[in-house]
This record gives sequence, C-alpha cells and structure tokens, in this order.
Amino acid sequence: MSMAAHPTPIFTPEQYLELEEASETRNEYYQGQIYAMAGGSFRHAVIIGNVARHMGNALEKSPCTVMSSEVRVRVAEAGLYTYPDVIVVCGEPIFAKKTAKQNTDTLLNPTLVIEVLSPSTEAHDRGFKAAQYRSLESIQEYALVSQTEARVEVFSRQGNGWLLTEAAGLDAQCRFSSVDTTLALQDIYAKVTLNGGIVDALEKTGI
Repeated sequence: MSMAAHPTPIFTPEQYLELEEASETRNEYYQGQIYAMAGGSFRHAVIIGNVARHMGNALEKSPCTVMSSEVRVRVAEAGLYTYPDVIVVCGEPIFAKKTAKQNTDTLLNPTLVIEVLSPSTEAHDRGFKAAQYRSLESIQEYALVSQTEARVEVFSRQGNGWLLTEAAGLDAQCRFSSVDTTLALQDIYAKVTLNGGIVDALEKTGI
C-alpha cells in the first residue's frame, strides 16, 4: 500500500511574518509558501558590503537611504516577500503595518534594488525575481552584479518598458540614474578574488 503524499502547508502572509520573527535564518515568501534563502559566500558578502558602503557614501547628502540585506521588502501583499542584497529608498520609507507579534519592518517602497548573483540563485534572480521587481511601481531600477567577473547589469524603468545597460571591466563605471549616482567597478570589486586575482582597493590611486 502506497502512502499518500503529505500536502504542502499553505501560510498566510501574517503567519509567515510571525514565523520569520522567531527564525534564525532568513526566508522568502511567495503565495503561501516559505522558502529558505541560501547562505552567501565570503565573496558574495564582500561585494554586498562594497556596494552598500560606496552607495551610502555617494548618497550621504541626498534624501536617499541605503540598506543591506537585513531589510525585508514586500513586493505584493499576497505575493513575494524577500531580502534584496542592497536596497535604496529615496524619500520617506513606507513600512507595512505590523502585527502584535512583529518587531521587524517590511519595506514597501524601494527605489533601487541590487542583487549579487550566485551560481545557485542566478536563474531565479534573472527570471522570477526580476519579473516581481518590475511589478512594484516604486522600483525605478534593479541591478544584477556578477560574482565571477567585473560586470554589472542595470535595468532602468522607461515608461512601459525597461532599458538594460551594462558595465564590464575594472576600469568601467556603473550609472544608477534612479539615484543620480555612479559607482566604479574597481570599488564594487575591491578585495574580491576574480579570474585575474584579488582586486586591490588602492590600485587605482597608485598608493
């Protein structure tokens, strides 16, 4: 006699948020399902730190705030809840109303989201997650940062469509028009091991 398959439990957004409060790991939510997020590599973490730091420095005197992957974003109320690697919100941040058991915030109005690609998540980030980001009206740009080569892809909202621009090579610069900021790829990949070796943070200055 064969055993019946156990049905996959369906969670409401409220249940997910309450479970997330007690969780020691970060989890995504999409249409009733909870998905554990994969842990990042050392290189992944260094790139995130570089992007967040240099973006934060560039926007220090602007009305924009830069946050790392500790902040949860709600793309749709019954749809995707996720933790982008780097988030920029310009103007007053708007947060979802908390339940009685919640302490952490859920951001509703990011302006720019940046994902550092990993081999295990690249297809997900390029496909499903990118489509979700495009559906959130507040997002004016999202960027995909390679972990294996000096390359950044920026998708900018243009009316009813999206414009892709690429920056490649350590001598290149990456423009984020939504926040009027340019970052050097030399800074994004500082102290990161690429095919050509470790990128020296001081190389471009000659120090």
